[in-house]
Order: sequence, then C-alpha cells, then structure tokens
Amino acid sequence: MTARADAYTALITGASSGLGAEFARQLAEEGHHLVLVARDAGRLSAAAARLERDYGVTVEVLPADLTDDAGVAAVVARLQDASRPVDVLVNNAGIGLPRPFEQNPVEDELRHLRLHVQTTLELCHAALPGMLARGAGRIINVASVAAFATRGTYGAAKAWELSFSRWANVNYGPSGVKVTALCPGFTHTEFHQRMGIDKGAMPRWMWLDARRVVRVGLADNVRGKAVSIPSLRYKVLVAGTRFLPARFTRGPARKPLDQP
Repeated sequence: MTARADAYTALITGASSGLGAEFARQLAEEGHHLVLVARDAGRLSAAAARLERDYGVTVEVLPADLTDDAGVAAVVARLQDASRPVDVLVNNAGIGLPRPFEQNPVEDELRHLRLHVQTTLELCHAALPGMLARGAGRIINVASVAAFATRGTYGAAKAWELSFSRWANVNYGPSGVKVTALCPGFTHTEFHQRMGIDKGAMPRWMWLDARRVVRVGLADNVRGKAVSIPSLRYKVLVAGTRFLPARFTRGPARKPLDQP
C-alpha cells in the first residue's frame, strides 16, 4: 500500500510499543504519514523502517523524553511548524508507578504527573492553533477506565485527561477540531508488566486486544465522540462505578517488586 492522495500527518507519543505502536500501524495502514515520538531512538528507527517498507508512507522519528522540558519543547516545536502541519495528535505516552503513593519518591510522582497531565496539556496547546486555523484537526488523549475509578494518582491523572477532553471537544468541535478521551480497560501491552501488575489475578474476559482498542478509538474520534470506551463490558463496568463503594474500584493486585 502507498500513501493516499488525501493523506494527513499524525503525531503519536509513546509510539515505540503498546497502543502507540498500534496507532502507528493502523494509521500507516490507512495510508497516512507519521511522526513517531518516544525515548528509545533505536526502537523508533526500527519501527519507522518497518512502517515505511510495509505501507509506503513517510515516517519521521522524533526521540524525546516527555517528562523532560527539553524533550517536550522539541515536540511542541514540531507541532507548531506551520510548514509541516500535524493533523492528528495522539497523546499516548504513559507510565505507571509500582508502589502505593506513600511509598513512591515524590520525584517519581511529579514525573508521573508531568507526563500525564502537564505534557498532554502542552502538546494540545501547541497543536490547537494550527488545527483551528485550518478548520480541521483531531486529538486523541489516551486515558483509561481508571479515570472513572479510585486508582490513586494514576486514576487522578487520567481523570484530568478525561475531563479536559470532554471540555475541549465541546469547545473546539464546532470549529472542526475533534477531541476524544480513549478509555480502555486492561489491554495486552507491556504497560501492566512494567507496573508490576499481576495479570493472572485478573479474569481473562477483562483483557482487551490492542488492535480493537485502537480501531474503536480512531473510529469514535472520527465520529466526534468526546469519550471512547472500546468494549461493552467496560461500558457496563464504568456505569456500575457510580454505585459501587470506592473500596471495590481500587484496582488489581500487584506482585512484590522482587518477583519477576
């Protein structure tokens, strides 16, 4: 497949693995050009080569640490480059913290907050003026069903992304810019392993396929939906959180940090 005549450019953060890599693959499969952002330059370059070979699209690599001011500034500059407009922004980069809040170094908590909230805000703020001037644009903020539950600072950060996306979609939708909070449940990626979550403690039916999560998220964004929950089972669970005591929505068990 080659790039479409009406191809647009999408910038994806956290694009070297997990949902970010799947966003890149599906958008390239549709014939669109990409800007891939992540910390690991080697993985990004390898991914770019595969996507260009398999789909005939142009893939730009932008290594950046989005918990670092200089890294964020580099991505902001790319989003503000009017000579190379970005039509779709996917704020997917994310991290989790393996310990309870009171056990985490405050520096780790601040880094976590910086990535999920401040960086998302800065990148949206950089992308919106160009999108509004062109009268078209799309933003997907990858949140989580944790935004609807009691999940410590992770859930709190995702709740901010959810609230912001809802507001932005109402505010900017009439001007042609669609903003969606994608809120998946447990999804088969590297993310939960890095967090030390015991995947075996969760029922198999709760795990989602990354391909479906991304496919539904992209489709809901095109439709202009402010919130995308890519599974009927999780839509039901989210509805139920309104009535459950907070202790039932605290999240899954985690393995001790000295276990594999």
